[in-house]
Amino acid sequence: MQRFALVIVLWQKDVATLNTDLLMELGITTFVENTPDPITGKLLSPHQRMMNLLEEVELADQVGLDVFAIGEHHRPDFIVSSPAVVLAAAAVKTKQIRLSSAVTVLSSDDPVRVFQDFAHVDLLSGGRAEIIAGRGSFIESFPLFGNNLNDYNELFAEKLDLLVKLNKSEKVTWKGHFRPSIDNRGVYPRPYQPELPIWVGVGGTPESVVRAANYGLPMALAIIGGMPDRFVPFTKLYKDTYAKAGHDPAKFQLGINSHGYIADDSQRAADEFYGPYAYVMSQIGRERGWAPMNRAQYEFMRSAEGSLLVGSPQQVIDKILWEHELFGNTRFLLHISVGTLPHANVMRAIELLGTVVAPAVKKAVESSVSA
Repeated sequence: MQRFALVIVLWQKDVATLNTDLLMELGITTFVENTPDPITGKLLSPHQRMMNLLEEVELADQVGLDVFAIGEHHRPDFIVSSPAVVLAAAAVKTKQIRLSSAVTVLSSDDPVRVFQDFAHVDLLSGGRAEIIAGRGSFIESFPLFGNNLNDYNELFAEKLDLLVKLNKSEKVTWKGHFRPSIDNRGVYPRPYQPELPIWVGVGGTPESVVRAANYGLPMALAIIGGMPDRFVPFTKLYKDTYAKAGHDPAKFQLGINSHGYIADDSQRAADEFYGPYAYVMSQIGRERGWAPMNRAQYEFMRSAEGSLLVGSPQQVIDKILWEHELFGNTRFLLHISVGTLPHANVMRAIELLGTVVAPAVKKAVESSVSA
């Protein structure tokens, strides 16, 4: 697949103002799953899975990746319920990589505590923390923290508003419906950066797209199924709304997050990733009424126009660049461990992403802009 006639357009008349430092960031997302080995049935201890995670973050930093993002869940099959705690540990083990959530389930959390937690990560890391805030695709945290699922959308809208205000001002006066009001109170500590980068995680809901654009916040779009080209209208809506709201095009950022895996050759990647991936997707499918994952469906999803980026380094390079043609995104994050893979395999995939895939993608993107 040789599709390198890249068109990097935010809105055509403003291309010249694009910040070239943000042409393309590459990194990793993980939910820190802990699922049985599909062949042996063995399950890692939570301690060992966490130690493996910290080694993965360190390697991602060493091979020059830009971002490592950790998701929040409140289930037995994902072991991180507080990304900020783990990111704080990663902060003192890394030097350059940005440390993010993916996502912070803001709807069921307190924005004050979220801000304070990530301010700590920012101080520990010397200004490398960020937040990807989302409504969450799993619902366990809502009853756990006493929230009503009927307020799913309203909770997020209100709490995002507060989080943005906390980020912009040391002292805040704010009134909402779901959280007690704040009357000219200071929130501490303040982060190392003047403001924490706050992204909005979106799964394809137009309302969420418009909300992110109106605030002028970066959008992280998760593409985990179907055909990527069906998401083009969402990114166009985001760009159009962002421009109409009068935000600075030089600050525009759009991220794409996708499931994927890299091995030294295509067949090896396909075979190694299928078992853990099918286990998790079939389990979630049982919960949500989907059909179990099968190999034919999997192979279709990892085809040239499918949503999975599973294959050799060149295959993954080609697909990232193709998606960049579709979306004009400034960031791409690969979600490698959908089900628990052998640690050595994950480490090799991170190494290939950082040393082979990322440099080739960045070079192609930069060349297309300067041409």
